[in-house]
Amino acid sequence: MEITLDNLKNPNKKKKRRKGRGDSSGRGTYSGRGQKGQKSRSGGQKGLRWLGLRQTLKRIPKKRGFKSFYPKMSVINIGDLDKHFDDGEIINQKKLLKMDLVNYSPRGLKVLGQGKINKKLIVKAKAFSKSAKEAIVKAGGQAEEIK
Repeated sequence: MEITLDNLKNPNKKKKRRKGRGDSSGRGTYSGRGQKGQKSRSGGQKGLRWLGLRQTLKRIPKKRGFKSFYPKMSVINIGDLDKHFDDGEIINQKKLLKMDLVNYSPRGLKVLGQGKINKKLIVKAKAFSKSAKEAIVKAGGQAEEIK
């Protein structure tokens, strides 16, 4: 007989034994499962496996918190801008990072409207809240959105 890919047999593949097919199948009355208990019944193996997995998971200490795949914008309030900058200054994300007022975010900077602003600042950011934009313009400054 010629050996081809069609007639090759896998030496590692075991023939699956069909349990519970009667006394003449060679496995007898209980089919190798014993008499009673969860393992002797259909579906009983899975429940025990999950129980073992649960015990293993309980032993592993939890890592706290959740880190999103989508980083959020770095945020600063207008009250902080008023505190740290002088009249007429140009403010952008680089300057805020240098002064350690915000953390780095690849998505950019958002200015929020909490606090009061009395100085004329030129703020360049990716996004502004409605109240922040109004407050900056009302104080005589400029709110420029960067794309």
